[in-house]
Amino acid sequence: MFKYVSDVSILAHNIINEYVENKNVAVDATLGNGYDCDFLSSCFKKVYAFEIQKEACEKYIDKNNNVIIINESHHKIDEFVNEEINCICYNLGYLPGGNKEITTLAETSLKSIQLSLNLLSSNGIMAIAIYRGHNEGKEEESCILQYLRNLPKNKFGVMLHECINRSDKSPLLVIVEKK
Repeated sequence: MFKYVSDVSILAHNIINEYVENKNVAVDATLGNGYDCDFLSSCFKKVYAFEIQKEACEKYIDKNNNVIIINESHHKIDEFVNEEINCICYNLGYLPGGNKEITTLAETSLKSIQLSLNLLSSNGIMAIAIYRGHNEGKEEESCILQYLRNLPKNKFGVMLHECINRSDKSPLLVIVEKK
């Protein structure tokens, strides 16, 4: 097993741990099974976690006392978070082990990313894992990368991590750092 070229979530966690200096407020935009949320709650004072599937919220609700669970789509982030955030994580796609018909959507994921960049603090980091092994994932990849490529370079640094010797369906990790 590779140490660096393996799980994009582990890579994202390592980047967040190393480069986010202020660890006050984080957002897990896609709670799912709680892997990112567990990591974020161990590093940050407060974590907002968004999830559209009620069962996933109920499964996680009492796990960490510094996590605020929000059973709503991440594209409504500005209705629930009215403070500066230092980090936000996205794991786009469907709930591992869940119904593969229920996925994040390109339109709402892009809106959430746009709103979250406004909430992101200076020197804050956004980590976006894009799972492109299904139709909606390919759509998310296309619209999100197009949007991020056009962010002003004097305000944002954007880096794409991609395995180039694997399937074109392997996940991508995009890191956005705000100046």
